[in-house]
Amino acid sequence: MQIQEQYARWCAQCGLLPPLDPDLEAELRGMAGDRAKIEDAFYRDLAFGTGGLRGVIGAGTNRMNVYTVAKASQGLADYVKRHFPPPAQKIAVSYDSRIKSDLFARVACGVFAANGIAVFLYPALMPTPCLSYAVRALGCAAGVMVTASHNPARYNGYKVYGADGCQITTQAAAEILAEIEKLDIFSDFQYMDFSAGEAAGRISAVPESVYTAFVAEVRKQSVLYGEKIDRNVSIVYTPLNGTGLKPVLRTLREAGYCNITVVPEQAQPDGNFPTCPNPNPEMREAMTLGMEYAAKVNADLLLATDPDCDRVGIAVKDEGGEYALLSGNEVGVLLLDYICAQRTKHGKMPADPVAVKTIVTTDMAQRVAAKYGVRTVNVLTGFKFIGEQIGLLEAQGKAGSYIFGFEESYGYLSGSYVRDKDAVNGAFLICEMFAYYKTRGISLPQRLEALYREFGFCLNTLHAYTFEGAAGFARMQGIMASLRAGVERIGPAAVCRTLDYSAGLDGLPKSDVLKFELEGDCSVTVRPSGTEPKLKAYLSVSARSREAAAALERLLAQAIERLALP
Repeated sequence: MQIQEQYARWCAQCGLLPPLDPDLEAELRGMAGDRAKIEDAFYRDLAFGTGGLRGVIGAGTNRMNVYTVAKASQGLADYVKRHFPPPAQKIAVSYDSRIKSDLFARVACGVFAANGIAVFLYPALMPTPCLSYAVRALGCAAGVMVTASHNPARYNGYKVYGADGCQITTQAAAEILAEIEKLDIFSDFQYMDFSAGEAAGRISAVPESVYTAFVAEVRKQSVLYGEKIDRNVSIVYTPLNGTGLKPVLRTLREAGYCNITVVPEQAQPDGNFPTCPNPNPEMREAMTLGMEYAAKVNADLLLATDPDCDRVGIAVKDEGGEYALLSGNEVGVLLLDYICAQRTKHGKMPADPVAVKTIVTTDMAQRVAAKYGVRTVNVLTGFKFIGEQIGLLEAQGKAGSYIFGFEESYGYLSGSYVRDKDAVNGAFLICEMFAYYKTRGISLPQRLEALYREFGFCLNTLHAYTFEGAAGFARMQGIMASLRAGVERIGPAAVCRTLDYSAGLDGLPKSDVLKFELEGDCSVTVRPSGTEPKLKAYLSVSARSREAAAALERLLAQAIERLALP
């Protein structure tokens, strides 16, 4: 169907067929005569991949709205009914603070219920890791988390989880997509009103006991093993107007951390993110207000979790007393070393300990793990591949082997109770590690410098280039094709080896990723984001000093920018 035909059909159908959203009618009227807006909204169906759906909220086939959600939910329902017997046809649903997240969650529940599937919805917004936990705790065939994670306010998304609590595999995503593609967006999904689903007993609340059990599992991840620490450290916490407030505070307070100041402007759920337009703890602007509060109360530690509370960022005082942000790689290495050291000290290291990281995460982690006799497994970008490794270890009878997994994008997990990154777990472990070292007169920057002296300095950075719309998507594809044609040098460094993961390497699934191994133990990894209209370049630079690494990183970044933005 042509773009203008699609637009005309939407104008005719919206407002007539449930589920209804009056905002769509107004937006469609506002598009009239604007060919560029109409084309961007209808030039394709919103892509459904291993991350589910993610896109700008609004009217159109390329937007997040009640109809794209209903169509995806029908495809998932058909997949569940095909693969699971009736007693196992259950789906858990959760949602974050984003605009229309609650509406989209209720629409999904209405579709599942109309298909005879038992639905469990958290009675209030809850983090992504709580959804992962509920899937397994309730014996569900699948789970849905309505979130766009750390994206700007105009985005929302629909993440799908398998029965193992991981985000769905590439194969499952392809099967669900095949089901979705059979459907007409207006006429081929079953739907019942949410209240009718509740009355029929098909939609139920996730029991409070599930949430309580999740918090208890997080607290079990402590590696103090009876050692004493000063829990009166001063903590400033911001949930960045997302889902983290209740679970993070409950977990920390139950563990004895009570000297906590919450950033008031960012405490309550608000999908407009008025004080942090990009609610991503990887970005300084999202941390700025929290750092200001930390300075006001002279806090020891700043914690920030993203809207769906699966990423956590921190700031700590440097030697000059100023607050410095630590990267995901730095925090991950610190946590890995802390966990390994404590397990080793107390005789709690399993027989075949395993740490898992993504291929774009710092290689320094592998050197730290090796010191403690821990085997490192490298996986593709995406925490679901870390979760998958937990399941594989359990299938091999090594349920206790997994000790830690992390990715450079501020995602951490130290237990097997969930199969996705968990910022509640991350915040809890960071506070414990911070208090442990502070009790012994050591700051986190000091501990990090000690690790650099022991293992060599390693600087890891991420550069992202945005390509919006149909033209941007085509341009990204062209850049990747150009890079695959051959690159001999990146800035001052010669390319020693090119790894193209599109064919599948090292037993990993096929993925649109290129890694250039450079002379001097440096590397550049380039991939299109699976969830955002961005091309991402990950730089890993080893050098004799921090200054030398920074200088080389600048040259490599400039070279990558010339390649990505000719």
